[in-house]
Amino acid sequence: MKKILIFASGNGSNFQAIAEHLLPKGIEIELLTDKEGCYACERAEKLGVKSHFVPFKQTEEFLKTAKYDLYVLAGYMRILPASVLQYGTFVNIHPSLLPKYKGMDAIKQAFDAGETECGVSVHYVTEEVDAGKIIEQRSIKVRPTLEETESEVHKLEHEMYPHIVGQLLGGKTPAL
Repeated sequence: MKKILIFASGNGSNFQAIAEHLLPKGIEIELLTDKEGCYACERAEKLGVKSHFVPFKQTEEFLKTAKYDLYVLAGYMRILPASVLQYGTFVNIHPSLLPKYKGMDAIKQAFDAGETECGVSVHYVTEEVDAGKIIEQRSIKVRPTLEETESEVHKLEHEMYPHIVGQLLGGKTPAL
């Protein structure tokens, strides 16, 4: 049975989308959070997923104790050092068409810049923020308001990320 560890710091909507997609397929899922009591923890409890509160400075120590087939960042607002990344394959989702708009507030950056398209990138995690090899990107047209654009980007995230994680677990490399 495949086993993944999903890292989340906040709302956990991508965590939930992945869990709801993969749990029925027999994938074992655990949640790691650096924010005690975050909404992702409530989502995990409702789904029957084991969660771990791990202060960021103790992440490497935690990873020494268990082995996972894939590490999935889903709104985990930390930069992972090489000492953590050595434990396996880490993937992340970012709400922009990388390499544009790395880091925080990417949708707002694209909207404010007057972009006509924005989107989502799933990529491998490296020490450099949002700079790993891109696994897949999808775009949408920017909507009239920032709120509408954010909503559409989040829908796209929830649609594509669970499928990509599933493909990676199955040994398939998603098409670019």
